[in-house]
Amino acid sequence: MSADTSYCCTVPNRLESVRKYNTTQPPAQQLNAIDYLEVASHDQRTLDVWCLLPTTALTREHCRIDGGARITGISVVSVVPSNVLNSQTKDYRLRLSVSAAGDFSDYTLRFVDPSAPDQPAPGFDPRLAQITFSFKAQCQSDFDCAPVPDCSTDATPAPVIDYLAKDYPSFTELMLDRLGVLMPGFSERNPADLQVTLVELLAYAADHLSYYQDAVGTEAYLGTARSRISLRRHARLLDYAMHDGCNARAWVAVEVNKDAVNPLKAGATLLTRGEAAGSWLRSAELPRQLDADTLVFETLHDLTPIQLNNLIHFYGWSDEACWLPLGATRATLLNEGQTLAAGDVLVFEEVLSPDTGLAQDADLSHRWAVRLVSATQSKDPLTQLALWEIAWSDADALPFPLCLSARIGDAIDITPDISVARGNIVLVDHGLTYKNVALDPPLVPDEGDYQPLLPDTGIAFAEPYDALALAARPASTALLQDPRAALPAGAVLEDEPAWLPLRDLLGCDRFDPKFVLETENDGGARLRFGDGRNGLAPMPGKQLLASYRLGGGTAGNVGPEAITRLVTDDLDLGASLRRVRNPLPAAGGQDPESAEQVRQYAPQAFRVQERAVTEDDFARVAQQFPGVQRAVARLRWTGSWYTVFISVDRVGGSSAAQDPLFIAGLSAWIERFRLAGYDLEIRDPSYVPLDIALQVCVQPGRYAADVEVELLRRFGTGVVAGRTAFFNPDAFSFGDPLYLSRLVKAALDVPGVASVKATRFQRWGKTANGELAAEVIPIAALEVLRLDNDPNFPENGRMVFNMLGGL
Repeated sequence: MSADTSYCCTVPNRLESVRKYNTTQPPAQQLNAIDYLEVASHDQRTLDVWCLLPTTALTREHCRIDGGARITGISVVSVVPSNVLNSQTKDYRLRLSVSAAGDFSDYTLRFVDPSAPDQPAPGFDPRLAQITFSFKAQCQSDFDCAPVPDCSTDATPAPVIDYLAKDYPSFTELMLDRLGVLMPGFSERNPADLQVTLVELLAYAADHLSYYQDAVGTEAYLGTARSRISLRRHARLLDYAMHDGCNARAWVAVEVNKDAVNPLKAGATLLTRGEAAGSWLRSAELPRQLDADTLVFETLHDLTPIQLNNLIHFYGWSDEACWLPLGATRATLLNEGQTLAAGDVLVFEEVLSPDTGLAQDADLSHRWAVRLVSATQSKDPLTQLALWEIAWSDADALPFPLCLSARIGDAIDITPDISVARGNIVLVDHGLTYKNVALDPPLVPDEGDYQPLLPDTGIAFAEPYDALALAARPASTALLQDPRAALPAGAVLEDEPAWLPLRDLLGCDRFDPKFVLETENDGGARLRFGDGRNGLAPMPGKQLLASYRLGGGTAGNVGPEAITRLVTDDLDLGASLRRVRNPLPAAGGQDPESAEQVRQYAPQAFRVQERAVTEDDFARVAQQFPGVQRAVARLRWTGSWYTVFISVDRVGGSSAAQDPLFIAGLSAWIERFRLAGYDLEIRDPSYVPLDIALQVCVQPGRYAADVEVELLRRFGTGVVAGRTAFFNPDAFSFGDPLYLSRLVKAALDVPGVASVKATRFQRWGKTANGELAAEVIPIAALEVLRLDNDPNFPENGRMVFNMLGGL
């Protein structure tokens, strides 16, 4: 339905709101709604739908049933309206006959407009023109039918560890260690100590002597070169692109007290916190603010701030205690005159704690940027409020549940606006631009190569900004850059035509005004021009003025709320500015690649296997494709030629055979490695469903049903309490056996379990082959274990718990 959203609410008030609305309206303007649905026959093919108003105008064309796992495509055969009135609920009955009884999964009955299937039936409330039900509602169950809110998040990511950390110069350490051997008890490290001072002086002299002694010989080889320029050129000969890092990017929210007259131009300067405070300052004040505590960022595109876009409220459709669930890709916002369009970036932010209601307790990690793929204006027919129906891509799906409104403690009233949306978002990156700077030397000599130095160190590198390409990328990836594709940010030499940077000049002709910027270990940058064959050579006697940016590296990965000041000479914008802030931390900043990394990786660059010959080669290539957890390849003679059969275990356990786009992408990826004359066949793993039964003894005082529910969750296929469940599709892959000890340990970890005994431990649908006695279910190389425990598909594995003891 067009007005449907993905909200999940524990306090549904919409039906009662419609009832009250109808009491104040004439019959022609009243809204009909579904109150509840009953499965009215033992064969489960008759449904009684109770509505607020008579439904004599509905026909079978107005009815649609969606859903189902094994049994799908159920249709309504006949519709029998009735004036039967429920004396308690004051509802009217509509009897439907359906073509078949459904399975155990949930189905959704919708009343739609036959001329516009995406719209509700005429006269029906858009939120209550549908209802979710189960054909098996009358079947016996040991559990409570009430839904259990599930706000669990993904498994906690592994921490980032830097394995390339270094300590102080080796000469100093060597001499201090030697003094400790020669003078037992010596452990002085105070720089003011005379002996330590002498050691540092000797280390300094030794370092210079070593450099001068070995400079010529060491710079000739990759393994011994010290100059960063030498390493870069040696690595290029091995087809390895050495990178100089890249700068960080961040999303910045610009809040104004009134709509801006002039846009905030690309290249506008923003500052982090420094010694001075205030939301904005003029460009003349900038030099005084550039201290060691201040970082500079610049906008990458224009932005016209709009006051109403400062804060946008979520809309709950009269429901309360709502949240956007994990993985949500759409929402409804209150339209108060904002301007939204596809391609705009919004930041969702938790501003109040759902537990205490205090702003200082809000979770700073519950902030997320999304790029809209659609923004449609709509209206709530009940309240007549204007709305925005927004959607974003799956790549920007929420990584956590976002609370929108909540009941705080024992309070009667619901606290709204736990989270809000922020507009006026602009993309910025780290670095300060300097323009028209003279080179050293400033003039091109009459003879010899011209390789001048820039007067400043610390040149920022960044991927060239492409507004169209970046607008098509999700917001979650817009901050990330490939450092090997980064070029000197904003670097240009003023001339006619202007000189632009490249990584190398091998692809240039003799008329291309291009140059290469090479950095040294101390951050100094030297320019290299073409020789008249590969790239244009500068004209003798000419002066070239340079523009470039300083910054970059991991220093730009500032935390949230760090960017707080705007530098502008637009007095109208400055006067209307309320504040600038980055709700999310900056990301993507990387330091230049170290010399040791180049020595380790460059010699292997040309040894990369660019073809697949053996079965292991094909498997290795397939595993490099995004979304593939593991792959196994088998080479078979099929009568006239060889065929490579690749079994792919995808991340999340989804089927490759039923995803033509995935197969096309993987086939195209393998094509560059495939040998001529070899056919390629991609297939799913051979899944092995399991049949397991456990006898569980429940601890005294524990409810056996509650313990069984926890066991079913623990041995499910999703995520439980922030970690993957036991039979999650990513927990097992090709050839991974199942040991009974692991199963028992996982069951004993569930609170309330006293003891566990396996009574059945084998493959589903097969005769037991001693697996229980051996305490292991062996798996072949092309097989993957599976246990979905889905009553609709028992052939995908089942697990039964025989609960003993407890309450």
